[in-house]
Amino acid sequence: MNIILLGAPGAGKGTQAEYIVAKYNVPHISTGDIFRKNIKEQTPVGLKAKSFIDQGKLVPDEVVIELIQSRLSEDDCKNGYLLDGFPRTIAQAEALDKITKIEKVVNIDVDLTKLLKRIVGRRVCVACGASYNIETYDKPDCAKCPSQLIQRPDDKEETVRARLEVYQNQTAPLIEYYRAKGVLKSVDGMQTISEVCSRVEKVLEQA
Repeated sequence: MNIILLGAPGAGKGTQAEYIVAKYNVPHISTGDIFRKNIKEQTPVGLKAKSFIDQGKLVPDEVVIELIQSRLSEDDCKNGYLLDGFPRTIAQAEALDKITKIEKVVNIDVDLTKLLKRIVGRRVCVACGASYNIETYDKPDCAKCPSQLIQRPDDKEETVRARLEVYQNQTAPLIEYYRAKGVLKSVDGMQTISEVCSRVEKVLEQA
């Protein structure tokens, strides 16, 4: 099954992606993960991507599309895959249509005002990567290791607002694009993780 996962930044796509990958045994193809790997390794494409990401902007289409086409040609994608973070624009979706056939598109629907508050309140452990929110955990150190908790640069309010604005202007139109193709279903992303997982599964099991 060839699946696309849509939703605003911070809507919980990562959590749902893990569930889908485990349930349906397909590779998780996340442009975010690929770019983060390249940024960490300071590759030319990673540094180029970082200059856009740090400003809350999208990485140029030609860079992302080339990356995706190469990834989809690998053997582990023969029986399906989950695309997370791509496509982000109508132009990318049209380019993807020339590469592969998408069977299911799941949209994680969230309240953007509540989402902004959730992301800005997120704190991450510098050592183990555990994630917390100041609304439910307001201590300066991780409960697991314990090491210092920090706010990631891309979780700062100014950056988050920029990312959400880009999403609304460029990515949200994909909802109508795929709805018109008859492959999109939306689920309420403001419910508990288990409830969202259950709804995602029902959508994917529908004929």
